[in-house]
Amino acid sequence: MIRGPSMTKPFALLACAALLVAAAPPRSPEAIADAALKAAPVFDGHNDVPEQLRERRKNILEGFDFRDTRNTADAKTGQAAMMTDLSRMKTGKVGAQFWSVYVSANLPEPQAVQATLEQIDVTRRLIAAYPQDLQLCVDSACVIAAQKAGRVASLIGMEGGHSIGGSLAVLRQMHALGARYMTLTHFKNTAWADSGTDAPVHDGLTPFGVKVVREMQRLGVLVDLAHVSEATMADALATNGPPVIVSHSNARAINGHARNISDATLRLIGANGGVVMVNFYPVYVVEAARVWAASRDAEQARFKALHRGDPATTDAALAAWDKANPMPRGSVKDVADHLDHIAKLIGVDHVGLGGDLDGVEATVVGLEDVSTYPALFVELARRGWPQADLEKLSSRNILRVMKAAEAYATAHKDDPALENETSF
Repeated sequence: MIRGPSMTKPFALLACAALLVAAAPPRSPEAIADAALKAAPVFDGHNDVPEQLRERRKNILEGFDFRDTRNTADAKTGQAAMMTDLSRMKTGKVGAQFWSVYVSANLPEPQAVQATLEQIDVTRRLIAAYPQDLQLCVDSACVIAAQKAGRVASLIGMEGGHSIGGSLAVLRQMHALGARYMTLTHFKNTAWADSGTDAPVHDGLTPFGVKVVREMQRLGVLVDLAHVSEATMADALATNGPPVIVSHSNARAINGHARNISDATLRLIGANGGVVMVNFYPVYVVEAARVWAASRDAEQARFKALHRGDPATTDAALAAWDKANPMPRGSVKDVADHLDHIAKLIGVDHVGLGGDLDGVEATVVGLEDVSTYPALFVELARRGWPQADLEKLSSRNILRVMKAAEAYATAHKDDPALENETSF
């Protein structure tokens, strides 16, 4: 039978389309990474610029230019230049940032509360000083709107439960000031939660610690399990609340540091719907760097014992040891290994990035500052990560978790606030 034009045209069009698809060259890893970051800019879970403002400038912003901080090195103190500024954030395709309002866990809790308030204040003042570039956000809708407007959505995270001074009332006031996550501990235990790097005393969360977690969930404050012990992680996950975050931790199967997460707990986080945001600090990334750090601690203790009452000689001996034994830094590939491990174990829906930039003295080679995120995406694209998965890593996963926490808080908005007695 002879087919007329009306019957042959669709087939001809389909054939042409098939030929065009077949003829199209595969996209390069660079093109895949670039497309992913255009569609979903980086939403980083942990950056310590507020700590730098406190340590370097005593929270004085006058004379500070956040557009470019590459000239902030101090030869007298040996302090390196900052890792973060507006110019490099643009290069790095950063669209949203949790700024950590960390204060030392060694502070008495009343002082820690004051210091946290001061850190929230300086963070908000920094954001307000650059209205064309930064926008304070407290929810996912604001993050999306800020990115569309070309500004970096800026959120506040508290690093350590000592920041609330054992008070649910203080937690509520921190939330009112804009805090949207809290890491339950830092490097040492609180009175209600065990840290991953301190001798356990609570076997996880105390009953009050469970109450803290539940009040965070009611408010819509993300529960951050970075720094905490595995028992604390398990207790927090057992509350069956909304998804958690781990704002800057890695996989213990690759690096055995206590700050990292075992496969068993990673599976619990995956089942919870949470996200593990991998960081760039060599001691948590590269096993050889973890071993180096332990050796350095041992040498420091030895020098102190050898030179009792002579800190200058101790410091000189340690400096000489550092010069002879530089820290193994690893590279972008080592960070990608952690992401690969977590994604293969619990799924690509549960990975994110928390670089810990400006909170560490060194990073892996290739991820030295906020301009370098695209290098990691290119490396993952080379390993076969498709654009859709890279978009989940960059920001879609953490936005999903934020939306879930907000939905939980909305559903529980009429629940009474949890209470505890005042301590003084």
